[in-house]
Amino acid sequence: MPTYLAPGVYVEEVDSGSKPIEGVGTAIAAFVGLAKRGPLNTPTLVTNWTQFTETFGEISEEGYLAHAVYGFFLNGGGQAYIVRVGGSAEEGGPAALGAAATAELGQLRVRAIEPGETGNAIKIEVSIPEGDDVAEGTIDITITRGDDRETYEQVPIRGRSNLVTTLNKSSLVQVETDVKPSELEAPAAGSVELSGGTAPPAVAPASTSITPDDYVGDVADRTGFGGLEAIPEITMVAVPDAAYAYAQGLVDMDGFKAIQLGIIAHCEAMGNRMAVLDSPPGLNAQQVHEWRMDQAGYDSKQAALYYPWIKVFDPVSGGNVAMPPSGHMAGVWSRNDDTRGVHKAPANEVIRGAVSLEYTLTSKEQELLNPNGVNCIRAFPGRGIRAWGGRTLSSDPSWRYINIRRFFNYLEDSILLGTQWAVFEPNDQALWAKIRHSLTRKAEIERRILAQRA
Repeated sequence: MPTYLAPGVYVEEVDSGSKPIEGVGTAIAAFVGLAKRGPLNTPTLVTNWTQFTETFGEISEEGYLAHAVYGFFLNGGGQAYIVRVGGSAEEGGPAALGAAATAELGQLRVRAIEPGETGNAIKIEVSIPEGDDVAEGTIDITITRGDDRETYEQVPIRGRSNLVTTLNKSSLVQVETDVKPSELEAPAAGSVELSGGTAPPAVAPASTSITPDDYVGDVADRTGFGGLEAIPEITMVAVPDAAYAYAQGLVDMDGFKAIQLGIIAHCEAMGNRMAVLDSPPGLNAQQVHEWRMDQAGYDSKQAALYYPWIKVFDPVSGGNVAMPPSGHMAGVWSRNDDTRGVHKAPANEVIRGAVSLEYTLTSKEQELLNPNGVNCIRAFPGRGIRAWGGRTLSSDPSWRYINIRRFFNYLEDSILLGTQWAVFEPNDQALWAKIRHSLTRKAEIERRILAQRA
């Protein structure tokens, strides 16, 4: 209580006791797969297709990752973490890395993101803005590689947006230093070229050495989708290149199943995310039913399975190719959350970008698959290609539907984050009343939102 020493009117802010609980995001995806370039086993956030191509490259013949991410954004996805996996440098393959070119720029160590001969032909130019005091002010930096050009004007030498922070936004180089941000000094004006780089081994196609372990990874080493445990906000995980590895004969059915079981185990361990799974390629309705029941046998409330594969336009071949639907469906989930809410089943929704289906289902065939948790994708005359199922792979009737599981994930995460203020508070009736009031108010808000969107 403050002490008032003179007459007057005083205003004092008093905490009401309870805290509002804000809703968490529900449409943040993670994709694990093969890419032409980019950081290896490092979850990288992208928010649009351009960011993906700048970091990981365009659509290629090897892997379905780029197609899946494109389908995710096309169908309404907003944020996605990308984890690039592949063989080791000794084995070759998509992750076979040569030496990255480096250079010294004053107190900074600059390294090319991609390996390549002749220093990747990367050149860094430093200039001092006219009339600026370089000791205390800013510098201009230009990074070029062929036709790629990045310009950073009036970069502060120290402070929050210092040289290191700014240059690490580059898609061409990464910067390190042993100097504290407050002690950084400006590099001399002039230019430097990166040197010492070597190209990746010239081996055959991208993933000749891919194994299930590359996808599953390890939590301690932050590899594969095991490394996604460090990012709590992710709500859905898709690994379309598990199907690519199987389709190309790089892993057998046991390996394909091992990857999908690893995804399911990861999602169940985290508790707040769901696996978006693909069926094996080239199966008819009877075969996918037998695979689902006799071979896969998955039973999880944190996973959903989609069949059949969809056909999309492929800019590499110039024709339509069959692709696993998990990336496009993750985008449908995101669009559904934005337009209706996580409480609504992500079904009866058009799949944008799908030209046709690998296998056209009949109503009777869906009646065979639907009760066993296989979410069918159907083509309807005059209504396009739509997701026509919204079930999990759980045998528990309480968690049979995707929207129920995801809605509870949303509530649990919102409550978890919204009640952190209560940690270390005295565990008494006053605290219980505050938490009860916060939860009751959150429930009333959700009830009103559901009523408005119904």
